[in-house]
Amino acid sequence: MDVKQALSLIREIPDYPKPGVRFQDITPLLASGEAFSAITKKFASFGAPGTLVAGIEARGFIIAAAVAHELGSGFIPIRKSGKLPHTVISESYNLEYGNDTLEVHVDAITAGTAVMLIDDVLATGGTFSAAIELINRSGGHVMHLLTILEIASLGGRARLHVKYPHINISSLVTA
Repeated sequence: MDVKQALSLIREIPDYPKPGVRFQDITPLLASGEAFSAITKKFASFGAPGTLVAGIEARGFIIAAAVAHELGSGFIPIRKSGKLPHTVISESYNLEYGNDTLEVHVDAITAGTAVMLIDDVLATGGTFSAAIELINRSGGHVMHLLTILEIASLGGRARLHVKYPHINISSLVTA
């Protein structure tokens, strides 16, 4: 299965989690071994063996962990508030439908480490921006943002380019 076929498995759920939001459900893509493998290999092609891979909770975890495995790399979980057991640093941000906070362990990233950052959707850019800030504060530097789906009308890519012009952004499909 190629990437285009894999992406065709994404389904839209209107008005979830609240009216007006068009949730893009990647679970059918993840349920297909061939589709999941195609996406994992495509994302891994943006890195090199040993590249540190960070994933944003929750769906970004799934993809990033598989990409890290494909590259023979380490995986860093960037979690929602209160879910990590060790000392953390936090960053709050706005979503298109609310607010949230991300955290990472204080010792998760060695100073100077290059990181690929993965999530399933790029919408307003708030989640990615918060994760970038956490990685920067940890001493790492994000070299590439990877996402399956980008919702262009919400302007996240433009916001991220203004704030982080040195970071490459790759989306497999734009809606």
